[in-house]
Parts: sequence; C-alpha cells; structure tokens
Amino acid sequence: MSLPVADNVFPIALRAALATLAHTAPGEALRILIRGGLDRLPRPGHGATLERWRALAQVGAHDLSLAKLFEGHTDALAILHEAGATELAAQTPALWATWCAEPPDARLLLEQGPDGYLLRGRKAWCSGARDATHAVVSCWRADGAAMLAALDLRQPGVTVTADGWHAVGMAGSASVDVHFDGVAATPLGGPDFYVQRAGFWHGGAGVAACWFGAATRLADVLRERLAQRNDPHRLAQLGDVAVALQGCAALLREAAADIDRTPHANAMRAALSVRLSVEAGATLALNAVGRALGAGPLCKDAAIARLYADLPVFMRQSHAERDQQALGSLLLEGGQTPWTL
Repeated sequence: MSLPVADNVFPIALRAALATLAHTAPGEALRILIRGGLDRLPRPGHGATLERWRALAQVGAHDLSLAKLFEGHTDALAILHEAGATELAAQTPALWATWCAEPPDARLLLEQGPDGYLLRGRKAWCSGARDATHAVVSCWRADGAAMLAALDLRQPGVTVTADGWHAVGMAGSASVDVHFDGVAATPLGGPDFYVQRAGFWHGGAGVAACWFGAATRLADVLRERLAQRNDPHRLAQLGDVAVALQGCAALLREAAADIDRTPHANAMRAALSVRLSVEAGATLALNAVGRALGAGPLCKDAAIARLYADLPVFMRQSHAERDQQALGSLLLEGGQTPWTL
C-alpha cells in the first residue's frame, strides 16, 4: 500500500531517517528504510507522482549509491503492481532490485522447465546484488521475444560475482555481474511488456529526480558557504545554479502533473525532457560549485568528494546526444512546440 499523498509526515520521517544513516552502507541503509515503511512511495501516475519524485530527490541529496538502490527497489515495486503481481510486491521482508540493462554480451535466457520458467546466463550492471533478496530482470525467450521476470535471489543457482565494476564513483552501488543457472522465475506481462508499459518512462524520469536531488545538495552547500564568506563571484555562481535548478524543478513538476492527468499515455517526450534538463542543470551545478569553492570541499569533505565522484557516473545512464536526437524526432513528428507559453 502506498502512503496517503496528503500525509505530510512521510517526507519528515524520510528526512529524519536519512539523517541517522550518514555512516551506514547503502544496502543496510535501504534495509532500514524498508523496515520503516519508507519505501512505499506513491506509485507513478496515481495522483502523487511529484511526491514520489520528491522522495527520490531526498535520497539522492543524501547519498547517490543509496539512491540507486532505493530507486531500483521502488521501481521494481511499481513494475510488479503494473504487471498485476501485487502478491509479489507485498512480500516482506524483501529488498528488490531492477536489473534491465541489456549489453549484447550479457543476456538472460528465459526457458520453460518441467515445473515452470527458468533463467540462465549472465546479467551485467546488477546494482546492489550483494544485498538484494529479489529482482525484476529483463530476459529473452528462445524465440527472441523480450521478456521481464521476477525472482527470489536466495535460491540455488544465483552467483553474485565481484566482476564488472571498477569505478570510484558509485562504488557503493556495487553494480556487478550475476550468473543464473536454472533459477526459477515468474514472467511478468508478455513480450516487450517492460518497454511498452506506461510506467517505463515514468521510471526513467524518476531516475532524473535522484540526479536532481544531488544537484540541489550542491546548491545548498554553496549557499551555506556563502553565509560564512560571500563575494561577488560566488554570488554570481549561486545565481547561475539557482536559475538552472529552478528550471529543472519546474519541468519536473510539469511532467509529474502531466503523468497524473494522463497516466496511460506515452510519457517519452516528457521523460526525455526531464532527464536532459536535469543532466544539464546538474552538470552546471558541478562546474559552478567546484569553481566557487575550490579544492577544499573536494579534498576535506568526504560527502562532497563522494558526490563529485558519484554524480557524473550516475548521470551516464543518460544516453546524451542519442536522447537529444530522440527528443528532437518526437517534436518534429508530433509538430509540438513545448516552449510555447
């Protein structure tokens, strides 16, 4: 069950919980949030999409590796509900992951076994694999159909490796390779369900809310430092960051309202606009705050140093110019002018 959208206690409770997790590893931090019911976000397209994104942004402002795991867990719950698998979503305790990256050299095969469906193969980019108890994964049937399946990761045949992740940034997400050898799974929906469902792009915009939260943390740091020692150049950089992030916030609010008004519509254009806007705004914030504050926070403040390592890596989930091209094509084909007042 999602919490009531009018319940103002939820963001306060989430903020209070995050304040106690400053030195807690991401996997354990997520388990604590789950035990407190703070993972039960309003589902996208159900009237409170903005509240959902605000929660993701709060976690992103706290720690991006935790945000990666939190977003994957809450996205899996939303997918399960969208697939009608509410009994799976209600399982407790369960730490879900969403593993749907599809590099050509790491694909899972979904095959029919004597007692149900089985998964075989290697899955790459499995964030939180050492901590997750369940996962929603993309996979393929022998006939080439793209499928989605849910499974319990605690069963025999699941091998979490130490392979596939060497980055300093987002190290806490531990996005390693996982091998599956005849592991029982439950198909969700039919062929292409994952990308054809309305929630695919709702979730894509939700990822950008995590980036946005981290960017607002940078803005807060700059404002706090200016209270101690301001000068014209730093004030100008704060103004530059504020304008960029206000634009991102306005677009997030607009996209959330559109999704809630038309929850079954294709939200690709809105999601791409949000993702590209937040990527640009967060990149500007990284540059401006770094120029304003110099090397001090990057060398002596562990949280800020980690944020500067994590955010560029996390934002590479964006497809950059490919997403820009896709957005331009959508605008041209639809004859839309979203810049009109």
